[in-house]
Amino acid sequence: MIPRRICFVVLPAIVLFVAFPAQGLFGAGTESGTKAAEEAGAILFRDKGCTHCHGVGGIGTKKAPSLVDPRKNKLWTPAQITNQILNGGQKMPPFSDSVTDEEAAQLVAYLRAKHRPVPPPAPDPEQSAR
Repeated sequence: MIPRRICFVVLPAIVLFVAFPAQGLFGAGTESGTKAAEEAGAILFRDKGCTHCHGVGGIGTKKAPSLVDPRKNKLWTPAQITNQILNGGQKMPPFSDSVTDEEAAQLVAYLRAKHRPVPPPAPDPEQSAR
């Protein structure tokens, strides 16, 4: 059996390694549209609070529209989606102060992915504080 302390240190490191392969840590291999960018975008969508308004997986809520398949809407090009994320519009606030250009590209990759990856479960803050 592995001691709990090791699990709380090693498990998050493994999750980060899987979510952000070594090439992504150094800036290479994070182009939008790659599997790594889509997976990173899935985690960002969850962790940056996108689900608060758009729902889990972007299914839409009373607060914000569905983002289930923006690939079908010709008006929502990658550039337009990036602009919406960073500068806001209509009822959406801008997120340029909390989302980098690279993160916006990863979010776009996730939103436009043909088969959206499911992010791993969010770390339990109570468990990691112990």
